[in-house]
Amino acid sequence: MIVNLDVTLRDGGYRNNFDFPLDYALHHARESVAAGMEWVEIGYRNGSFKPQPGIGRTGVGADDYIRAVAEVVSPDRLCMILHPKNITSEDLSRMYEAGIRLVRFCLPSGAPEPGLALLAQAADLGFTTTVNITRVSQLDRRRLVDLAALSGDAGADVVYLADSNGSMLPREVSQLVTLVRSVTDAAIGLHAHNNLGLALANAIAAVDAGATWIDSSVLGMGKGPGNLVTEQWLAYLGRHSRPADGGYDLGRILNLAHRMESEIAQATPSLPLPDLVLGHFDLSVEERAKLPVDRIGDAFSAARELTAAGAR
Repeated sequence: MIVNLDVTLRDGGYRNNFDFPLDYALHHARESVAAGMEWVEIGYRNGSFKPQPGIGRTGVGADDYIRAVAEVVSPDRLCMILHPKNITSEDLSRMYEAGIRLVRFCLPSGAPEPGLALLAQAADLGFTTTVNITRVSQLDRRRLVDLAALSGDAGADVVYLADSNGSMLPREVSQLVTLVRSVTDAAIGLHAHNNLGLALANAIAAVDAGATWIDSSVLGMGKGPGNLVTEQWLAYLGRHSRPADGGYDLGRILNLAHRMESEIAQATPSLPLPDLVLGHFDLSVEERAKLPVDRIGDAFSAARELTAAGAR
């Protein structure tokens, strides 16, 4: 059975500085769950990796916001993501009390121990837990194996492979899912970005290789060119006739997509050419600032030089 997780209100926040109006956020969470999505991620707790001035409610993830969503959606469907450096043990307790039941840890590959200690505390509090291993396309496979095994040992229910740069090919996704499955009993998830237009193909490859948790966002709204598109993914599941994955209301999700496109200007699907360049060279979105994005030919050359410099 596939567990589908809607990341629109969080990953989509990179397009609008996490400034979703409260009435829309409540509507989105309610409709996503009503359409059958098993979990809806309502934001970050205490910000993303780097501080962002004026960050909105789905980037702060305050207790009153959590409680407002929990009044319209069962806590058993609500999740939040965090960077361990931004939170304390008290945050975990307050999040649980306010209504979050799934907490996702973005695990730094260089120093995972503090995050894993917090994850163990979250598991003790009763949270379902995931570890999101970011930028797996750039991670040494031995290190990936170590992080996956450590995460499982710390009590993670799910180990997510995050194709943060949107650069992976389906065969690579399949290989990594197979590899991680061999070292942990945790379920395996995929968080796909769409720089090369391969998010859907990569999600299919991940599931075929044994992944059971899949992230997506309505209209694909997410960092850069966005994520796996929820509407496309649910349409695929319906057409593929997976008996255990047929309980989704695609029409309801399409209505939600229409409202979001009408009310959230930044939700309009797009594939900026510089983001395609980043995906082609497996560069992170942070490298975008180093590219002359108004001159795509020069941006391509600059990205090639960045890649060559990194290989030296």
